[in-house]
Amino acid sequence: MSEEKLEFQAEVARLLDIVVHSLYSNKEIFLRELISNASDACDRLRYLSLTEPGLAASAADLKITISLDKKARTVTVADNGIGMSREEAIENLGTIARSGTTAFLESLTGDARKDAALIGQFGVGFYSAFSVASRIEVVTRRAGSKAAEDAVKWASEGAGAFTVSEAERDHCGTSVTVFLAKDQGEFLEEHRIRQIVKTYSDHIPLPIMLAKGDVKDKDGEEEQLNSGSALWTRPKSEITDEQYQEFYHHVGHVFDEPWLTLHNRAEGKIEYTSLLFIPTMAPYDLMHPDRRHRVKLYVKRVFITDDCEELMPSWLRFVRGIVDSEDLPLNVSREMLQHNLLVAKIRQALVKRIFAELKKKADKQPDEYAHFWETFGAVLKEGLYEDAEYRDPILDLARFRSTVSAGPAQDNNDLVSLADYVGRMKEGQDAIYYIAGDQLDALRASPQLEGFRARGVEVLLFTDPIDEFWVPMVGTFQEKPFKSVTSGGIDLAKIKQDAKGDKAEADSEAKEKPDDAAMAHLILAFKQSLGDAVKDVRASDRLTDSAVCLVADEGDMDLHLERLLKHHGHMDLAASKRILEINPTHPLIRKLGALAEDK
Repeated sequence: MSEEKLEFQAEVARLLDIVVHSLYSNKEIFLRELISNASDACDRLRYLSLTEPGLAASAADLKITISLDKKARTVTVADNGIGMSREEAIENLGTIARSGTTAFLESLTGDARKDAALIGQFGVGFYSAFSVASRIEVVTRRAGSKAAEDAVKWASEGAGAFTVSEAERDHCGTSVTVFLAKDQGEFLEEHRIRQIVKTYSDHIPLPIMLAKGDVKDKDGEEEQLNSGSALWTRPKSEITDEQYQEFYHHVGHVFDEPWLTLHNRAEGKIEYTSLLFIPTMAPYDLMHPDRRHRVKLYVKRVFITDDCEELMPSWLRFVRGIVDSEDLPLNVSREMLQHNLLVAKIRQALVKRIFAELKKKADKQPDEYAHFWETFGAVLKEGLYEDAEYRDPILDLARFRSTVSAGPAQDNNDLVSLADYVGRMKEGQDAIYYIAGDQLDALRASPQLEGFRARGVEVLLFTDPIDEFWVPMVGTFQEKPFKSVTSGGIDLAKIKQDAKGDKAEADSEAKEKPDDAAMAHLILAFKQSLGDAVKDVRASDRLTDSAVCLVADEGDMDLHLERLLKHHGHMDLAASKRILEINPTHPLIRKLGALAEDK
């Protein structure tokens, strides 16, 4: 096979340019990312060797080796992990986040600080090496391949193209050689490499070795740079905040700071250790259609999988971290995990623990919790729709904006809980009222709210698409039903008004009284004119300023839900006929009523 030159995706070329020229002022993190990738490769080989006996010898002495060549100006990070085939090298190294590159790039602004944060969420990992490199070469051989000639060499200068060619490698694994740019000589110094590994990668549960002397001397001396013990196995009292932070970066492949760290060891009938993190920022793949969680499962410190659906519900997919079980067998299969009662019990305990910590934050640090809810609330609410078992604790944690809170969308201090709402309900109010839509400002200006506002009745403002789906599933909170203000059949007259509502009613009564006969004639005229275009025409007590509004009849689909479903491709959905409500006190309606009566 001759050398083949291939083009990066256009989006990848642009992203590489941003990485090289705009981001990663802290360039030393490239080494952390290469070490993390090497560690993952070793973890995967160790797991495969449990089910493929032919790989057991390859997984016997896993390690990561860093080599420096001052003459060639290179830093090489090598592992003896799972390696890659030619096709995998092209796919993994020639494409960045295949599912979301374009959407991600649309969010870049040119503001280096903001874009750095977004890149951090995106987790470009391997590509951070281009921030210090003039060229990168990767030589890799897939575990299980038969000959040294099965290796492949991937190379690129980060300028929009890469080459793939034949290579030789004695054993499986991957070597990433970074040819340093002229101004990056600091990374050729051993003391600098020691400092970076100690700072960022001391938690890696594999030996990280620094090759001493001639890089071509295969039997040369090596120095171990890290402690080589899994961080989660250490006592919490011996772990610093910085070490937790770096482990979070490693296990989550993210660059922000963890908002919440949960390190726990369970003993008794079930023994396991969990080290979980809740991010500060939303990960780039939070809304990906596969809805996979990112919690890794270990058994006795051996990596098993990061794709165990039963370990964490999809509506907690923002959680990062690991779970290490002492009780599961090392050769546990995917099918065994699907039906394993032990995994189900661990999952239940993890969710309970997360809920408990979130409740503490909500009670003791409401401002911080409000930021969390704005970032991850829409995902957590998916559990209301999917998991009846957890509805009560999620409802307790849920926060919403309402007509009582007048702050902007960016203001997190005006969020209300359902318990707060119920505690403020008016005498005679028997439902939790809400209105759903796309934009907060548009909801606040909706004519359907006028009668509620005039009577001082609080209405929740729902702007997440999931709200339209969980509400009918949940139905009630503290025996109070949820009811959309855009539905018909709402009797506001039975709700006792406060002083503000009394004044609004007095102002309304001060307006010229509508003529009942004129209104009857007008309603009849509307019905005759509109025919089947509407379900009914009624006088409204919900309108105070607007002339008319449309509402859904009881049992019919909500207006916003119907628009939402059609927007997502349900074009065959039959449009529900709506009720036209008219405001008898509005000058236009009174004039139309007089005209209808004259006829």
